[in-house]
Amino acid sequence: MTAIEARGSNDWGIRLELRSLAGSGLIRHTRTSISPKLMVPYDQVRQSAAWKRVKHRLQLPAGAIPVVSGNSIRILCVEDHPVFREGVRTIIESQQDMLLVAQAGNAAEAVAEFRRHRPDVTLLDLRLPGANGIDVLITIRGEFPQARIVMLTTSDTEGEIQRAMRAGASAYILKGMPKDELLGVIRSVHAGKRHVPPEVAARLAEHLGDEDLTTRELEVLRLIRDGYRNKQIADQLAIAETTVNFHIKNLVSKLGANDRTHAVTIALRRGLLEI
Repeated sequence: MTAIEARGSNDWGIRLELRSLAGSGLIRHTRTSISPKLMVPYDQVRQSAAWKRVKHRLQLPAGAIPVVSGNSIRILCVEDHPVFREGVRTIIESQQDMLLVAQAGNAAEAVAEFRRHRPDVTLLDLRLPGANGIDVLITIRGEFPQARIVMLTTSDTEGEIQRAMRAGASAYILKGMPKDELLGVIRSVHAGKRHVPPEVAARLAEHLGDEDLTTRELEVLRLIRDGYRNKQIADQLAIAETTVNFHIKNLVSKLGANDRTHAVTIALRRGLLEI
């Protein structure tokens, strides 16, 4: 990637980041011989005639394209579905105060692109190939505690919402959110605010005040889900069978279930367990 500092004919500065097909690294051009007439607002730069003049003047690669930066909100999009990713790109590129600095399709790419670009806001899919988006969230925030990450998902289950927000997500939004609301969330998160839309907050409110399952109770519940009998659970966790019975009684009560099988069903529905 190559980049040039440029100033528009209006009262705000813009930076043209020129993405080359074969480029690597970031080179800042500070040429002072550039004619002022080439320094035009972003919407004009995107017009083919103006952009051709810029590329010719700066002798840029044929594949170079303009995107806005400077005071823009720099965004990383992590999404494994190409169609949805393209939709997000189109939405962001329509905004003069936003810049899509990179895209990623899996967990490894997400972490690598974050380290490379240090975006202002990251849009992170909850479901990624071979990984959970919350694990990526934890990894990034473990290295960059100030990272502002918006979880994008189709899931409004209570367990996943709670895990994401506890892990430090700045927002948790559903993919069906209208375009203008998505843009509003990005700007809000960039301003340092946290955001949970009403429909997601309603899911959290359904069990507000309920006692959380302990780590051990969740371990027992996972083994029940996997078909283990009580004695097998005891052997697996190296605890007494009477202790297993005690944990099952507690988790059944906390979940308002009729029995151990019903408890698993409720936990799956609420997102406390994964299938």
